[in-house]
Amino acid sequence: MSAGNKNNSRMNIDRSQTERDTGQEIKTLKSKLSKKEKEIKHFKKEQEEAKDKYLRLAAEMDNLRKRVEREKEEHYQYALSEFMKELLVVLDNFERALESEGDENGKNFREGMRLIHKQYMDLLMKKGLRPIELQNKKFDPNLHQAFVTEESEEVEEPVIGEEYQKGYSLHDRLIRPALVKVIVPKKGE
Repeated sequence: MSAGNKNNSRMNIDRSQTERDTGQEIKTLKSKLSKKEKEIKHFKKEQEEAKDKYLRLAAEMDNLRKRVEREKEEHYQYALSEFMKELLVVLDNFERALESEGDENGKNFREGMRLIHKQYMDLLMKKGLRPIELQNKKFDPNLHQAFVTEESEEVEEPVIGEEYQKGYSLHDRLIRPALVKVIVPKKGE
C-alpha cells in the first residue's frame, strides 16, 4: 500500500472514530437532554399543582374569614333577641303598674316605679331595642298584629284604634309586633 493510501486510510479511520465518538456523544447529550426535559415537565406540573392548591386554599381561607366575620357580626347584633323578649314581659308589668291609680300614700311608690321604668328603657334602648311607633295610626301588618277588628263607616282603609301592647324591634329586626285594635271600612251589605 502506498503512503498516500495509508494516510487516507488512517484519516478515514480517524474520521470514522471521530464520527462514532461524536455520534455517541450526541446520543449521550440527547439522552441527558431528554431526561432534563422530563424533569422540567415534572417540576412544571408540580409547580402548577402547588399553585392551584395554594390559590384554592387562599380562596377558601378568604371565604371562611368573610363567613366568620358575617356570622360574628350577626351574632353580636341579634344575640340578645330571646333575652329581650323575656325582659319585655317585665316591662309590660311595669307599664301596667304605672297605669294604675293610687292614693296619696302610693305617690312615692309610683315615682319609684317611674324611675325604674326610665332606667329600664334606657338600658334596653342602649342595647338597640326600639319601640314600634304608631305613625299616623295607619295599620301596617309588618309591624302590627290585629288583636281585635271593628268595622266603621268613618274609615276608608284599616287604621289603628287602640294599642293593647307595644311592639319592639332590635336594631332593624322586628322581635314583637304591636298588638292593636284595627278599625276597618264597613263592608257593604
